[in-house]
Amino acid sequence: MSALFIIAIFLAIIVVLGLWVAGIYNSLVALRNRFKNAFAQIDVQLKRRYDLIPNLVEVAKGYLKHERETLENVIKARNVAYAASQAAAANPADAGAMKGLVSAESGLAGAMSRLMVVAEQYPDLKANQNMMQLTEELTSTENKVSFARQAYNDSVMGYNTTRETFPNVLFAGMFGFLAAELFKIEDAAERSAPQVKFS
Repeated sequence: MSALFIIAIFLAIIVVLGLWVAGIYNSLVALRNRFKNAFAQIDVQLKRRYDLIPNLVEVAKGYLKHERETLENVIKARNVAYAASQAAAANPADAGAMKGLVSAESGLAGAMSRLMVVAEQYPDLKANQNMMQLTEELTSTENKVSFARQAYNDSVMGYNTTRETFPNVLFAGMFGFLAAELFKIEDAAERSAPQVKFS
């Protein structure tokens, strides 16, 4: 065999390996972009919910004069959750930001649940048209958040599975593809959405 033939085979192997690694890189980029897009869908619904909550509190204020602390806690929890969502939206691949969002969302769910329990004790508030409309919109938004969260978690699972399978795992860390965090609620008691419907 001539030296030229050996060099040609060596170069062909290098090119094939390069294309193979580029394919791995491109598939990881596509999957990362897919889960970032899925998070953007959650973000849209979360912003809608964050916009509805102050309106709900404003309607409740007139009726819940003796429940000021409950109303303030809802607004504080909403503001913390909004800030956490902004941090997560800036980089959904940041596990710390996602954990912060999950924690803030759990706090908001707890505050909203307390508000709804208190609101149940005020028949005039329950009958208020604005309150009923806002709680209906909030319930609808909660459902959309749940669907968007499921789509996001499915995208994250696909990305993480591809990232962790052989031979992709050999290159993922080298290219900076870190594991993505699922949007899950840690405490089983907090897994249910806040009840916003009045009976």
